[in-house]
Amino acid sequence: MSSLIRAAGAVLWRDIGGELSLAVVHRPRYDDWSLPKGKLDSGETIAEAAVREIDEETGFRAVLGRYLGQIRYPVLVKGKPVPKTVDYFAAEAVEGGFEPNEEVDELRWLSLADAEDILTRPADVDILKAFASAPARLTTMLFVRHAKAGKRSEWRGDDDLRPLADAGFRQAEGLRKLAPLFGVDRVLAAPRLRCVQTVQGVADDLAVDIRHEVLLSEEGYWPDPVLGVARLLAIAGDGGTPLVSSQGGVIPDVVSTLADRDGVELTAARGGVVPSKKGSLWILSFSAPSGSNGPKLVSADYFPSPLPTPDPSRAEKP
Repeated sequence: MSSLIRAAGAVLWRDIGGELSLAVVHRPRYDDWSLPKGKLDSGETIAEAAVREIDEETGFRAVLGRYLGQIRYPVLVKGKPVPKTVDYFAAEAVEGGFEPNEEVDELRWLSLADAEDILTRPADVDILKAFASAPARLTTMLFVRHAKAGKRSEWRGDDDLRPLADAGFRQAEGLRKLAPLFGVDRVLAAPRLRCVQTVQGVADDLAVDIRHEVLLSEEGYWPDPVLGVARLLAIAGDGGTPLVSSQGGVIPDVVSTLADRDGVELTAARGGVVPSKKGSLWILSFSAPSGSNGPKLVSADYFPSPLPTPDPSRAEKP
């Protein structure tokens, strides 16, 4: 038996006529009011599980946004306490409709205040407060380091043309499955073959061209980092959900610069080092542009891999 039970869920929201409402579900098995959530299936990431559970419990197709946090608590399994974690995202309901089912017999769309009042568990209220700390509608960007490539020391050709290794292609396939869950609609990459190959599958699925971003390559970024950060902000300012593939020499500086500018805590950083493993991604969420500073970074959360792992979101976060 696993020593950890993992689950995922979301604060599911919709905006009708300017009125924000949140989904709260009643589970007859526990006779409680809860946010939509459920256990991970074998081989699932937390993002996949969150979207699937939303669909199964509420009947709505959802698009994920920013990561909201994780709660931990013990549950009894055969009379023994086993730790359980639940990772939560913000998620917009885009289509569907509720029908009572075995797990959920009632769904209510409520205001923030009413949802807080009805939720059974204080931990769910804490997640709701995390959601309420920023606007519901944000621009979310997936900022990805290229997947694993062959060793530079073993590559005799132009380094710009060094391709992904087999492990890198597996990471790229994981990213291909992840991108639709967040509603990715644009694909951009530093002009390196390994950066492009990392996101090529996503571009193919969207039937779009990959836009090359010289300022987000190591050679293009470091002569003028201010210009590189401004380019990333311009991409965010265009709206939608961009997927941006870059390099390990760029991503930590961009993320830390924006976090320092906008007062965002990088809980994944250790000793001032911002992580950026090959194939990893930062989920960056921005508010709408305001004034000359462009979009404001609201949250930055690190996922070490797009592939299922024992605990992908916690490997670099407390």
